[in-house]
Amino acid sequence: MKFIKPFWLTHSEEKRQFEVYSCHVSPDGARLATGGRDCIVRIWSTAAIYNSDKLLPGAPKQLCSISTHSGAVLAVRFSGCNRYLASGSDDKIVLIYERDTAAGPNRPVFGSKEAPHVETWRTSRRLAGHDNDVQDIGWSADSSILVSVGLDSKVVVWSGHTFEKLKTLNFHQSLVKGLTFDPANKYFATASDDRSIKVVRFNPPLPNSTAQDMASTFQLENSITSPFVTSPLTTYFRRCSWSPDGAHIAAANATNGPVSSVAIINRGTWDSEINLIGHEGPVEVCAFAPRMFSKDPVPPNGTVDSSVLVTVIACAGQDKALSVWNTSHPRPLVITQDLATKTISDLAWSPDGKNLFATSLDGSIIAIMFEDGDLGHVVGLEENDRLLQKFGAGRRGVGLAEGVDATRLEEMAKEGERKELDGKMAELMMDGAGNGAAPTGLTAPSGAQWQMVPDQNAAKGKEEALENSRAIIVQKKLQQQKVTITRDGKKRVAPVLISTGGNQRSNLPNAQLLAANTNTGAGSHAPSVTLDLSKPFDGLPRGGMASLLIGNKRKHVAVTEDDTGDLGEDAHVAKRAQTLAITNGSDAQQHEEGTILETPEFIRPAVINPSMTVSNVRLAVPKVRIVVQTIIDSSGQPVTAKPENGAPPNGTDGTEEHIIFEARNSRAATDREPTRLTVTKKSQTMWTDYLPKAVLLITGNNNFWCAACEDGSLVVYSFAGRRLTNPLIVEAQPVFLSSRGWWLLCVTANGMAHVWNLRTLKSPHPPISVAPMLDIANTYQGEKATRGESITEAGLNSEGTIVMSLTNGEGFAYSKDLHCWQRLTEAWWAVGSQYWDSTGSATRVQADTTGSSGVATAAAQVSAGVIPHLERRTTQEVLMHGRGRFLQRILKNLINREGFEGFETQVSISHIENRMAGAVVLGAKEEFKQYLMMYVRRIGAEGLKGKVEEVCKELMGDFAEDDEDARDSDAGGGGGRWGIGDEIVGWNKRELLKSVVLVLGKYRELQRITVPYAKVLGVMETDE
Repeated sequence: MKFIKPFWLTHSEEKRQFEVYSCHVSPDGARLATGGRDCIVRIWSTAAIYNSDKLLPGAPKQLCSISTHSGAVLAVRFSGCNRYLASGSDDKIVLIYERDTAAGPNRPVFGSKEAPHVETWRTSRRLAGHDNDVQDIGWSADSSILVSVGLDSKVVVWSGHTFEKLKTLNFHQSLVKGLTFDPANKYFATASDDRSIKVVRFNPPLPNSTAQDMASTFQLENSITSPFVTSPLTTYFRRCSWSPDGAHIAAANATNGPVSSVAIINRGTWDSEINLIGHEGPVEVCAFAPRMFSKDPVPPNGTVDSSVLVTVIACAGQDKALSVWNTSHPRPLVITQDLATKTISDLAWSPDGKNLFATSLDGSIIAIMFEDGDLGHVVGLEENDRLLQKFGAGRRGVGLAEGVDATRLEEMAKEGERKELDGKMAELMMDGAGNGAAPTGLTAPSGAQWQMVPDQNAAKGKEEALENSRAIIVQKKLQQQKVTITRDGKKRVAPVLISTGGNQRSNLPNAQLLAANTNTGAGSHAPSVTLDLSKPFDGLPRGGMASLLIGNKRKHVAVTEDDTGDLGEDAHVAKRAQTLAITNGSDAQQHEEGTILETPEFIRPAVINPSMTVSNVRLAVPKVRIVVQTIIDSSGQPVTAKPENGAPPNGTDGTEEHIIFEARNSRAATDREPTRLTVTKKSQTMWTDYLPKAVLLITGNNNFWCAACEDGSLVVYSFAGRRLTNPLIVEAQPVFLSSRGWWLLCVTANGMAHVWNLRTLKSPHPPISVAPMLDIANTYQGEKATRGESITEAGLNSEGTIVMSLTNGEGFAYSKDLHCWQRLTEAWWAVGSQYWDSTGSATRVQADTTGSSGVATAAAQVSAGVIPHLERRTTQEVLMHGRGRFLQRILKNLINREGFEGFETQVSISHIENRMAGAVVLGAKEEFKQYLMMYVRRIGAEGLKGKVEEVCKELMGDFAEDDEDARDSDAGGGGGRWGIGDEIVGWNKRELLKSVVLVLGKYRELQRITVPYAKVLGVMETDE
């Protein structure tokens, strides 16, 4: 090992020596770039540094100096393709430099005392996206993206091809001071003063990708906080590093109790078990060597056993010491005290892993040269590629496992599928528990020792996981199959039904019941309470009425979790009749006393009129339950409503203000006791009433209450319990009941949807049949009829528009102007559109669509979120349940065929057009503008002049109608005009057109269309 510190390797001017903040070595190892307080980016020859003791006079040392920045240069990084050099400064700008190979040596700026430039580097791009200092920058492994972080708490992602800003991430709550990229090109991690590291998943963009294409690409994978709970905030940098095998992240400025450390974070689980302890001050920078090392000499054939491979990491910080570690030793290989007189600011390895550069705030730049064997023996790059392949490196668009646990789970799933095909299901497919042994790391002795110590909390978690895995193994032994020997000596194995083996629940699809413990996490909008339905009368011939879901004659079907695997004839019925979800509260709602309300038992099936057997549409009727209950908070919202943007869910605060509306039916069919309705608050009864008929469904908000009875009558009360009107009589039993504001929706068993405004006691339209929606799903394939779909959700928006979703994922709304159903979302968009959000990260619904809304809530705000909610339902029903595989296979084949080159583009544009039309139907003001801006950006980027001109003409309104030719063209159709008048969905059309023109102004091929509109609207007017 040799230390090199040439006197000329510095950022100095006359007698002043400037701080050096960053350094980086080019991928070919020939150049070292440094940035300092003198606002200059300097590029040095590494050959001159290595041979500084025998350098010939006149040999080039500094290859180039670039003084484009107006502030201190805090970060410099070469791209992996060796084409670009990026620098970040406290002037809030990121600059991209590109070497001009055609230019020869030249002189620096006139008046400068810099040495002549051997190479010419020109400023190629100037990226402005930060509001404060740019602390760190980094390139992805394939140089497809550039990420910059700064003191404005922003993480800005730039395209590595066009250098367009792709996205700004605001995950952090404080200054962001460090960045590192996954060598497998799947993640990048950022470190911040909010004492966390955010791991972001991304897919490498294509060269022509735009910000709209990458809108949903960058997703937060995990937030790591445990190693940094007590980390100091005095460091200027938090430069972290990713290991060359992709398995670990080294995080600077971590703590292990009161001691400063470097946390080693495991990929996949994102936990920290190992800490590098020994530095007396906070560690500001750590850097993994880019190559793998072998403990033994590398044989001539280059083949190395994986068990002898190690990684090497260097750490430095405020204690002015440098430490070098490898994974095979609990103590550091190298410790250099007082390497500099001030804090060490950055570390950079040469591509071959044999040389290390360090910069310090005292202005020094130091090179450390290691000989073969000092750190180990360098292994070829093919070993790096082999290790990264298990994380999907180099494979675009292939969802590979990201860790050992994920690989194990995948293997278990394949094994389960094979056994299912063979008819031998012997174990649960999802029964995967980690059975790894607890780590046997070294224990740190007292004193300022340099060692590698395991995290005690992580070790304790491993022990608990081990105990759990042992318990599962014992439980599996209890579920072993029974083996008997017959008289002729043959062995017979008695099969064990999975659903009845032990206490394990079957994870097989079940059309009759839904799991009671439905996941209530983000993106899950499945109904919380699902009522069991009786067996329908199967008297009609097969292939008859396709939409037949329920019959008149009933036979009780007792289906439990323990016998769902052997339903016999009932399983056939369940396949034909989809169970409807009736949501009237949560399956485990919290009572104000803290008790859990279990799903009530049913008493009997509802009595249905025999005339229903000949109805065109028949929906499942809920059974008569002992208790029917709904709970709302003080604002009238149901307590099961989803929280908005991370806000606490309804019910976490002010639980004593909850209001409970309960209907208690008679326990036996022979009893003559009436049904009792009660509304309670704070355990005190507000009002009570009695009804002669059994109640099937109830709903309510802070405007009114409604109880739907078995005889088809709806009794409506005011909030204080006064009857608002005579009972409303519908033609059949109600199966869906929903309220929002003053609107009430009731869907009956024969498929008629009624809507009333209880404030005006009027209905916006006659009863509407749901048959068109259900008949659409019933198509014939050959000689067989497909399974009929059913309704999973029915609700209202603030304007009384009916919104429904089906089990096939399609969402519908009824247009009161067109007097027909309109399809807002379907599986086609989910598998074909680039704008589909399959992660559920889009704007969430303001309130549950089956709930109620407060009077003070604006219509536009309540309507906002309906389309994203329906699309999430489509994602859940189609993509996650595997129903979109058929369409995905078709689309995959079409994309590669000749004549379908623009298939995805056109489907994506049509998807946005469908969204805009749906926003108009629902009156969603904010969503309409969002979709409109998204639409014009896309058609502008694609250069679709016809659509651009049509949008501008429709938004121009009365101005365009002054022209006789325009009026004649409008009479001819106009391509779907957005109504007559100056407004659309609450927006002034000309104000929207101004925004549209400003968005389209950057496309030169469209300026002949947009410039005239800009002049008429006054967009181009300036003050004289």
